Amino acid sequence: MMVHTMHRESPDKGLDSGKYVRYTPEQVEALERVYTECPKPSSLRRQQLIRECPILSNIEPKQIKVWFQNRRCREKQRKEAARLQTVNRKLNAMNKLLMEENDRLQKQVSHLVYENGHMKHQLHTASGTTTDNSCESVVVSGQQHQQQNPNHPQHLQRDANNPAGLLSIAEEALAEFLSKATGTAVDWVQMIGMKPGPDSIGIVSISRNCSGIAARACGLVSLEPMKVAEILKDRQSWLRDCRCVDTLSVIPAGNGGTIELIYTQMYAPTILAAARDFWTLRYSTCLEDGSYVVCERSLTSTTGGPNGPPSSSFVRAEMRPSGFLIRPCDGGGSIVHIVDHVDLDAWSVPEVMRPLYESSKILAQKMTVAALRHVRQIAQETSGEVQYGGGRQPAVLRTFSQKLCRGFNDAVNGFVDDGWSPLGSNDGAEDISVMINLSPGKFGGPSHYGSSFLPSFGSGVLCAKASMLLENVPPAVLVRFLREHRSEWADYGVDAYAAASLRASPFAVPCARAGGFPSNQVILPLAQTVEHEEFLEVVRLEGHAYSPEDMGLARDMYLLQLCSGVDENVVGGCAQLVFAPIDESFADDAPLLPSGFRVIPLEHKSTPNGASANRTLDLASALEGSTRQGSEADTNGCNFRSVVTIAFQFTFDNHTRDNVASMARQYVRSIVGSIQRVALAIAPRPGSSISPVSAPTSPEALTLVRWISRSYRVHTGADLFGSDSQTSGDTLLRQLWSHTDAILCCSLKTNASPVFTFANQTGLDMLETTLVALQDIMLDKTLDESGRKALCSEFPKIMQQGYAHLPAGVCASSMGRLVSYEQATVWKVLEDDESNHCLAFMFVNWSFV
Repeated sequence: MMVHTMHRESPDKGLDSGKYVRYTPEQVEALERVYTECPKPSSLRRQQLIRECPILSNIEPKQIKVWFQNRRCREKQRKEAARLQTVNRKLNAMNKLLMEENDRLQKQVSHLVYENGHMKHQLHTASGTTTDNSCESVVVSGQQHQQQNPNHPQHLQRDANNPAGLLSIAEEALAEFLSKATGTAVDWVQMIGMKPGPDSIGIVSISRNCSGIAARACGLVSLEPMKVAEILKDRQSWLRDCRCVDTLSVIPAGNGGTIELIYTQMYAPTILAAARDFWTLRYSTCLEDGSYVVCERSLTSTTGGPNGPPSSSFVRAEMRPSGFLIRPCDGGGSIVHIVDHVDLDAWSVPEVMRPLYESSKILAQKMTVAALRHVRQIAQETSGEVQYGGGRQPAVLRTFSQKLCRGFNDAVNGFVDDGWSPLGSNDGAEDISVMINLSPGKFGGPSHYGSSFLPSFGSGVLCAKASMLLENVPPAVLVRFLREHRSEWADYGVDAYAAASLRASPFAVPCARAGGFPSNQVILPLAQTVEHEEFLEVVRLEGHAYSPEDMGLARDMYLLQLCSGVDENVVGGCAQLVFAPIDESFADDAPLLPSGFRVIPLEHKSTPNGASANRTLDLASALEGSTRQGSEADTNGCNFRSVVTIAFQFTFDNHTRDNVASMARQYVRSIVGSIQRVALAIAPRPGSSISPVSAPTSPEALTLVRWISRSYRVHTGADLFGSDSQTSGDTLLRQLWSHTDAILCCSLKTNASPVFTFANQTGLDMLETTLVALQDIMLDKTLDESGRKALCSEFPKIMQQGYAHLPAGVCASSMGRLVSYEQATVWKVLEDDESNHCLAFMFVNWSFV
């Protein structure tokens, strides 16, 4: 084959490699085959290609290189054009959504202006002597309307034997739902941080001054309307607090729709209140404009209809007209409107817990936004945009997440019909309760646990659980700390006992001991949702045996872990860390026995001077209404509470039940104490009058403080704590511990990444950690790129002169929060024999960004 060129041939060089070359179809086909296998071949590969393909023998290697460059550029342009088309479709749909929202707001403004004018008119024309018969006229006109309309809904017997009566209830629910979804029936206020955009979740709003609590979300998904409806109807697949949904009756409606009578049971989020259930009518139908709508409302004595199933373990809540409206979108996909409006009977729970049942923000995150996120997740998985590791299908990974949440909820609630019963009375001031389940086959339902769940401890399952209140500790920060610093609260022996249920050989019941975590944890990512609000991961606990009796701890263990709600910017979000032991095979049908933590925000309000601002509260005292002394008041007036629910499950045999119960109580009690210490360490401290954590008093700490102070004086010629250089060791330690600047010590090793080894209280506050977890934090992960470059450039000066000053910069805490500082001083810490011990850092005037 000949190559057609657009230039003259040179007698000396043949083809001029700098000119454009026109390739024949056969040559393009050969190059395309290579491009499919390797889009960017090396020089050797291109030369090999010319040798192996005779049709390319008269083309210079440089021209081959240029062809691959142009081919990659065309591929990039094609992908970018497709991406821009997708973004354009999303923006057009979002623009339509915003225009509708703007119309709704204009109608709401007009309605408010009319009401305002009407009220002003009444105030000016009101007269005490005027007889007002308007109420009577309304009653008379209403009676006349009923006489003229014999088919009025109130004339229909609304029971299960009269479909026409149920249809009238359904039509009323549909009209009221549509007025909430697209009209002005509810005064909607957009949630903070929820802004529309091509990649956002959509428009999320909550109710203001409405009966009950309500939330609404509008968004765009790349699925057809009927597929979206199918996903949203399966409430258990996306609503983690849903225990069961039973459809007791299905009645075809005369207009082509469907009426369903549904009984739904919900889990209680904490151990402090009863679970809720709903008895509802669900109506599905198509509208004249092609939209598909599913609305639902409770059947009560007011609305009429058949009575729902009784249940003594649940509190009957009311669902006001709610549902979802799905409209087809031009170019494919759907626009989804979701409305949730409920009354959870907040007065039946303790007063301290009522904000959890009165918050539209929490309802929005747990139900409304969760539904929309789930649909978007399915849409992106269907389109292949989501890639998961480990060779697992997305549906399998979602099943693991659901099993973890469901198992944890079962443990927290302890329903009698699942086989749970209390073991003895509550023990201790922390109100730790213990329940047992002697029906492993019934436990958790057949879809979650098989008959081989308890290979060696076949008698049952024991759960120890507790709740506590925290103040001024963000749930996301606490859960991130518990996830990243397991050694701060966990006991490796207890973990080993929990993992023993997966092995055939028995394992002795351990005694929970403080600081009993002689292992390292390695977090292996498995999957995450599109918006990164939930992580599924495998945690490997590397075991070490330090004595013959600890040989059972020497093997590695594995946990399947689900972490959610770690974004501090989410308003009303619940943070959760749930995990369960697994074996190395990790089969798709692996049995799971989950344990973990759930942290739910209760409120965020300004408190008057003298109000309690304690970071941790005893739950019993809070329920009794007791308060702390005014001396502990928060000077900045900001107070927000969270409730922490802790539940740990263990298998047991008949002869080990009492020992396991004692171990579980002691372990949960130690975890409560650990969380209290962690809360003191990570809660915002500037401006607070809370007494700091006591300084360490070991001989090693006293020696290190003496070396730090002496080295600073030797290198800089100034004293770190003042002019008195003859201060005793205890006084030096107290001065260093309470120093206003963050002082940290970092290891000085040439064969390993430097890690922090010591910090004063301010340094722990800056890094948002504790002394135990401090040793897991590396220096290069704390400093940003400019800080690392500044330290590297000044390092020779530090080693020669003994100290150096670093300019202002930004670093990161262990929780990922950015910290700015005005200056950092670095100096060598010398031992008594003048050998190098470590580097000391002092960050001046730091603050969270």
